[in-house]
Amino acid sequence: MKYDVNLELENRVEDYSFGDVARQANGSAWLRSGDSVILATVVIDETEIVKDDFLPLTVQYIEKSYAAGKIPGGFFKRETKPSDFETLTSRIVDRSLRPLFPKGFGHPTQITIMVFSADADADLQVLALNAASAALYTSNIDINTSVSAVRAAKVDGELVLNPTLSQLKNSTLDLYLSGTKDDLLMIEMRSFGSKETQVGENYIIDPMIDPALSTPSILVHKSNAIAEDDLIDVLQKTQAELFAINSKFEEAFAEHKQETVVIEYKAHVINDEMVSFVRNNHMSDIADAMNQMAKSERSTALRQLRKKILLTQEHWEEVELKDAIEKVKKEQVRSQILNERVRADGRALTEVRPISISTNVLPKAHSSCLFTRGQTQALVVLTMGGPKDAQMFESLTDGGTQNENFMVHYNFPGFSVGEASPIMGTKRRELGHGNLAKRALEPIVDLDGDTVRLVSEILESNGSSSMATVCGGYMALRAADIDTSDTVAGIAMGMVSDGDKYAILSDIMGLEDHDGDMDFKVTGSKDGITAMQMDIKLGGISLDVLKEALYQAKEGRSHIIDIMLEAEKEIEFNDGVLPSTDFFHIDPSVIGEVIGQAGKVIREIIEKFEVAIDIDKKDGKVKVTGKNKTGVSGAREHIEGIVNAPKVEKIQYQVGDKHEGVVKKIVDFGAFIGLPDGTDGLLHISKISDQRVEKVSDVLSEGEKIMVEILEFKGNKISLGRA
Repeated sequence: MKYDVNLELENRVEDYSFGDVARQANGSAWLRSGDSVILATVVIDETEIVKDDFLPLTVQYIEKSYAAGKIPGGFFKRETKPSDFETLTSRIVDRSLRPLFPKGFGHPTQITIMVFSADADADLQVLALNAASAALYTSNIDINTSVSAVRAAKVDGELVLNPTLSQLKNSTLDLYLSGTKDDLLMIEMRSFGSKETQVGENYIIDPMIDPALSTPSILVHKSNAIAEDDLIDVLQKTQAELFAINSKFEEAFAEHKQETVVIEYKAHVINDEMVSFVRNNHMSDIADAMNQMAKSERSTALRQLRKKILLTQEHWEEVELKDAIEKVKKEQVRSQILNERVRADGRALTEVRPISISTNVLPKAHSSCLFTRGQTQALVVLTMGGPKDAQMFESLTDGGTQNENFMVHYNFPGFSVGEASPIMGTKRRELGHGNLAKRALEPIVDLDGDTVRLVSEILESNGSSSMATVCGGYMALRAADIDTSDTVAGIAMGMVSDGDKYAILSDIMGLEDHDGDMDFKVTGSKDGITAMQMDIKLGGISLDVLKEALYQAKEGRSHIIDIMLEAEKEIEFNDGVLPSTDFFHIDPSVIGEVIGQAGKVIREIIEKFEVAIDIDKKDGKVKVTGKNKTGVSGAREHIEGIVNAPKVEKIQYQVGDKHEGVVKKIVDFGAFIGLPDGTDGLLHISKISDQRVEKVSDVLSEGEKIMVEILEFKGNKISLGRA
C-alpha cells in the first residue's frame, strides 16, 4: 500500500492513503497507525433529499474478528450484531462529525468505518474518528473542516496525551476530546477508581508480641474524582494538541480533496407573514404551551394552537405554520432566559427542580430507588451476584474473554414521554445513557470480584433521565448496603447564547435542551468529577465559560447530594432477600485458629451461618458473603470471638498424664475430647470402658466432662484412654 500522507503526532504516527480503495464512495481514507489498519468511507444518496428538519446521517463502526487473528466465539462464526464498544464508538463519531454538515443538507449519508487490523495497544476510538474525518474532508462533499480526537490520561500523576491502552489501564483519568482547529465540539471524561495503602485500625492484639502488627497497612478504595480546576488545566493542554493536529490534517489533506459535487440543499424558508401573525396575536398561547413542561403536553398545546389559527387562516399550509410557531417559541424561550434571566417554568438559572427519593420500594428486589426530579423519574433496581454472574465479552485489543462485573442498563419506554410506541430492542441512545451512568458510578465501588447489575427504568422524562439514573443508581447501591468511596450525583447543564451574551442553566428540561446551544452532563461528588459528557451545538465553547459551567454544576450537584444524604438516613434494607458481604481484618498470626485443623473450624462456621468465607493469609483480610445480613454478621462475630478469645498457653503433654476433658464430638469409632489448652484427642471406642461398648452415645454425651489419660502420640494426633 502506497501512503499519500505521513503524519507524526503525539505518541504515534498516522499514515493515510486516499483513492486507492473503495473508489465508488464519495470519499474514503485508508489509515495505518502502528499495526492498526482502518478504512473509513462516506457515501451520500444524491438522488434523494429528506424533507424533515433533521440530518439523515448514519455512522457505523465495525470491528472484524480477523483483525486480531480471532474467529468469532459462539455458535455463529460470522460477525452479528454490534458490540457495545462498536455502538458507543459509532455514537462518538456521529456526535463529532454531525456539526460539520451545512444547514439544509438533507441527503441520506452513510459513514462506515471498518477495522481490518488491530494493534493490541491502539486507541481505536481516536483512530476511527480521525479516519472518518479524513474521508469526509477529502470527499466531494462541500465540507472543508477537519475534526480529530485526542485522548488524555494521568499515569502516576503525569499527563499523557494519546496514551497506549496499557498506559490507559494504569491511569486515573480518561478524557476524550474532539474538535476542529478552532473549536472544541465534544468531551467525554471519566475517572478510574484505584486502591491506596493506608494505615488501618489496630488489630486487637498485644503490641508487645509483635509491635509491627499493631499498625497494619490496608488497601483503601479511591474514586480519583478530578477537581474542576485540575480538569480545566488538563483541557487547556489537550485542546492545544487538538487544534495543532487539525491544522496538520487540513494542510496535509488539502491536495487530496476531490472536486466538490453540486448537490441540492433543502430550501427551509420561514414564512415571515405567519411569524408576524403569531407574534402579534398568540404570544399568550405560546407562553401557555411553554408552561406545559412535558414534551407530549407541549406538543399537544402547540398542535391545538395550529388548529385554532387555521380555522381563521384556511389558505395557510399547516407545515409552514408549524415552522413559524416553532421559531416564535424558540425566540421566546431564549429571549426570556437571556434578557429576564428567568426560565420557561419560572426557575432561576441555577435552580434545581424539586427532588423526591424513595428507597427499596420493591420488596423482592435486592434494592431499589425511585428518584424523581421535576418531571423526570427513574426507577433504578439493583441485583447482586457472584463472579459467575459477570458479563463476558471480547474485544479486539484484549487477548481473551473479559468479565464485566458492574453493569448499568438503561431503558427508555415510549410512555415516559407520552408516546404510543412499543418497547423494542435496546437503541443506541439507551446504550449511551447507560454507559454514561456506569462511568459515573463505577469509580466509587470496589466489588472485589462480586457482580452488580443496575437497571434504570425511565418512567417519566423531561430533561436528563441519564442524570436521574446516576442519582438513583447511587441510592440503590446504598440501599443494598454496598460501600462507596464517595457520594455521587449527576446534573444536566445547558447554555443559551447570543453574541457575547450567554446564560448557563442548571438542571435543564427538555425544552431548554431542544432550544439551547449546549448539552452538558456532569457527575461527581462535592469535591470532584467522576464522569462528564458534553456536546456543543454551535461553534465551540471557551474554557472560561466551561469553567463557569463546571462550578455552577458543582453547586447544583452539592445541592442534590445533600438531599440524597438525608434520604440515606431513611433507608430500610430488604434484609430478607438482600445478600450481604462484610470485609474486615484479623491478625494474620491467628488465621490458623480460624481455619482449624484440616479446615474443621471454618467449615463449621460456613455450615452454621450459611455463608462463604475468603481469607487472605498474607494481610488478614476476611470477606464473608451470605444470603442475608444476619448470617454474615453472625459469622463475623464468631470469627472475632475466636480471634479475641483469651490465649491459653499450650501444655506439653506427656504419655501417662491425666487431664479433665470435654466430649466435643461423638463418632462411630469413638469420641473427640477437648483437652485443657484446646487441643483435641481421640478416645477410641475400645478405650471408653472395660466392658464392650456397642454405641458410643450409650456411654458418653457431647459436652460431658470426663477424665482421660494420654496413651500415645501419632504425629500430631493424641490417642486417649479413660482414666
